[in-house]
Amino acid sequence: MRRILTRILPPLYGAYFNILALFSPKLAAEKAFTLFCTPRKGKVLPVQEDYLLEARNRIIEIGGIQLQTYHWPGERERVLLLHGWESNTFRWRNLIKILKAEGFDIVAFDAPAHGKSGGEILNVLLYAECVEQVKKEYHPQCVVGHSVGGMTAVYHQYVYGPNGIEKVVTIGSPSEFPEIMDHYQNLLKFNNRVMRALDNYFQKHFGFGIQDFSTSKFAEKLQVKGLLIHDELDAIAPFSASERVHARWKDSTLIRTRGLGHSLHQEEVNHQIADFLKS
Repeated sequence: MRRILTRILPPLYGAYFNILALFSPKLAAEKAFTLFCTPRKGKVLPVQEDYLLEARNRIIEIGGIQLQTYHWPGERERVLLLHGWESNTFRWRNLIKILKAEGFDIVAFDAPAHGKSGGEILNVLLYAECVEQVKKEYHPQCVVGHSVGGMTAVYHQYVYGPNGIEKVVTIGSPSEFPEIMDHYQNLLKFNNRVMRALDNYFQKHFGFGIQDFSTSKFAEKLQVKGLLIHDELDAIAPFSASERVHARWKDSTLIRTRGLGHSLHQEEVNHQIADFLKS
């Protein structure tokens, strides 16, 4: 049943947005954007509870949203971990084990609408605001982000600057927002009237259009040392995304893997991250 719903629901949403846009493009854009930003999963599962309870837990509030933070103390530099879409801090367990063994001080948090944090939606702009607030509280020197978390790490640096951050790692991260929105349109099969309405929505509420948001462009202004890790066969975020970012990120290194997938949980990848953070 779940598989059938997964196939049927997206085009139904698209048809709804198409009809709604005939009468109110603004409302169609609002609803399409809200759906785009609403995760279906990512909350902490019972099997993940015990592991997360091992960390020091603290709640930070930003804009009325309660963020669940986690802290594994260490003697070395402090590292902030940013998980991806429909995930939570538990996804970092393998990397945390290696970083703890190396003595790093580790901080992570569940993004809005994910894990044990509050909120109902998540997007890169909101995620970056949360990163800035957590950074003010914990003062990390390094940031590691997976997928949307990596995209957020780059955007955060572009908007807020280093301010104590020295190194950023992105793992399997997307780059071009137009490509993401094209995928969204193809999935739901809504028409260009809805897409134009979405572009107007972004212009009005965020001050930029769909074509303007590109982490490869943002990377030109980054002042931190970077490491990008991406699998050539990544079916979620194309490898070309990290190639583009790396090409414009002056002080960055790109590690190419093959056949390790999008999550990149493997021990060899985690050791490469730890080695970069130690260098």
